Order: sequence, then structure tokens, then C-alpha cells
Amino acid sequence: MNKQTGLDLVERARALAPLIAREADETERTRRLTPAVTSALIENGLYRSLLPRRFGGAELPLESFMQMQEEVAKADASTAWCLGQCSVCAMTAAYLDPDAANEIFNVAPGILAWGAIKHQVQAVPGGYMANARWDFASGSRQASWLGAHVGILEADGTPRLKKDGSPEIRTILFPMADATMYDVWDVIGLRGTGTDSYSVENLFIPEKFVALRDEPEARRENGPLYQLSTNMVFGMGFAATSLGVARATLDAAIELSRGKTPQAMKAMRENNAVQGTIGRTEASLRAARAYLYSTAAEVWHDLSNGGTTTEAHRVAMRIATTWTIHQSAAIVDTAYHMAGATAVFSANKFERRFRDMHAIAQQIQGRDAHYEDVGRAILAGNLDTPPTAR
Repeated sequence: MNKQTGLDLVERARALAPLIAREADETERTRRLTPAVTSALIENGLYRSLLPRRFGGAELPLESFMQMQEEVAKADASTAWCLGQCSVCAMTAAYLDPDAANEIFNVAPGILAWGAIKHQVQAVPGGYMANARWDFASGSRQASWLGAHVGILEADGTPRLKKDGSPEIRTILFPMADATMYDVWDVIGLRGTGTDSYSVENLFIPEKFVALRDEPEARRENGPLYQLSTNMVFGMGFAATSLGVARATLDAAIELSRGKTPQAMKAMRENNAVQGTIGRTEASLRAARAYLYSTAAEVWHDLSNGGTTTEAHRVAMRIATTWTIHQSAAIVDTAYHMAGATAVFSANKFERRFRDMHAIAQQIQGRDAHYEDVGRAILAGNLDTPPTAR
């Protein structure tokens, strides 16, 4: 595969937008990405955006990954969600035995997906034995490999602990063919993500297919991207996805307002209330985008100049991602309300974006509790000057 740059993949994402938009109805109907969209994403290298270069990936700067996500989300949120999920999963290659990483990511289609942290596996000679079921595996219907984040039980049945006394969590990886899939994703938004459940029974996982993901001592790559945890990159990518949904929804409301004249009312484009709402909402969207991307740029600057991820970086990214997701939801709500009765018809796509945005806001990166986490860290007073305060 040719060497990819951030600009290459952002431009490719933008070029694929018409195809993704045309396929969005079928994606929604079947509750998974269509073969045409999946093939296009693979052929254009988008799933490899965060894969280390030594495995043929692009190893994009954080901002370029976010821009790629934003462009895809403008066309379809479900496609962007699957792409973001599986792209971040590929960062696991930075913690894996190289032979294992090549087997997972360089045998077509080379896509890894996983669900939430849950359950424990038993340590056995040469690896681990797994018997469990996991949920929320976005993008799993396109994947060739699945993963799970699990605690470890030693041979005597006691939990394996880290030095600080907390449970050790490892990421086990196994071929899709070794799992049983469950079609459970019947939801109001992000319907096309195929975020289904999966299980394994008496499955042996060799040691080389197990990673201490996000543990600095286990990291095999030194680039600035891998100084960030996968959770941090998930947050920034999904916040950028929410910006793409907000941008598309507001643009649709603006276009509608240029031509619609509600019954017994003046044309929307001549209505002072509509004009003011569009102006304020446009400002809100631009402010949210600027805040998110400036945070990404400042953290990336530190990491690119030899720094390591600090608590201040974590706080800066957490508050930026949570606030951006919430702000994007408010923008979508405003645009939906502005569209009036037009918004309720599925043909106009307002209602899909409304549902998708509120599904995004419900997932873990949009939790209100993150504000408490940030506030507690700030009040503790042990942070360096946060990047956003320079």
C-alpha cells in the first residue's frame, strides 16, 4: 500500500462522501455498513489511519484523524462511528507481538473490533482460556478479528493485580470465525453500526494475541500518536464525528430556510427569528470546533516535541470532547426545530441525524460524569498548567 498522509485520507474521505450518503438508507435498513461502503473504506486505506507505519498504516496525526471522521460523519454518522471505532482498535498493534499484529492487520480485510470491558479469563500454560459474552462491538460486522478487555484469573483462581493493587486488564484478540455473533442492535440511532454482541466458548487465546493495551511499559511504538491512550483517541474521534453530524444538520436547515415559506408566514430567509437563530447556531458550531481542534493541536504539539501524556492533557481532552458532543447535540436540536414539520419525514434526513446525534450523546464519551471527573482533578490542584490555558 502506498504511504498515506493525513491530507490524503481526509481528501479520500471527502471524495467518498457521495457514495456513503447514497448508501445511507441501505445502511440504516440493514443495520450495518453496505459492502460497497466497506470496500471503499478498505481500498482507500481509511481503516488503517491509526495503524503504525511499520505495519503499513498511516499513523496519522490526531487532528488529521479527527478531520477524516468529521468528513465521513457529514455523509453518515453510522459509517463514521464504525470507521472511528475500528481505526482506534488498530492502535493495539503498538502493544502487540509484531507477528501477531501482521496476522491481524495485514491479512484482508485487516479490521479489528471490540466491545466493553467485561468478564475474566483463566491463565493457562501459553495463554488464556475464555468463556464469555460481550456487548457493544461497533463495526464488528465488517471485522475479521474481535477483541475483549478482560481481567485475569491466575491458575489458583485469584485475580491478577497491578503494582497499585488494581485489577490487571488485558485485551484478548481472536478471529471473528471463533466467535458467535448475536444480532441485538435494535436502537433509535446509529442503527447502521451493527453494534452487536458476541461470545466465545472454551477458546484458547495464545499469549502473543494478548495485549497490555495503553500500558506504557508494554508499548512498542514511540510516535506521538501512541503516547495517547486509545480512550483519549476514541473521545477526540467521536467528538469530531458529532461535529460532522452537527455541520450536516445545520447546513440542511440553512438550505431549507433559503427556499421554504411556511403557510401563512413570511419566507424563512426573511424571518428575523430564523436569521438570528442561524447566526447564533453557526457561531456555536464554529466555537465548538475551534475548541476541540485547538485542544488537539496543543496536546499534539507537546507530544511531538518529546513530551509524554500528562494529567493536564487528559483533563483538557476529556472536557473538550464531552462539551463538544453536548454542544453538537444542542446544535442538531436547534436545526431540527427550525425545520418544523419538514424534519419529521425520513426522506429529508433531519430525523435520522437527530436520532444519530442523540445516540452519540448517550454513549460513554458523552457522560455528564466526565465534568465531575475534570472538576475533581482541577480542585485537587496537582495539575501542571493545562494546554488550553497557555
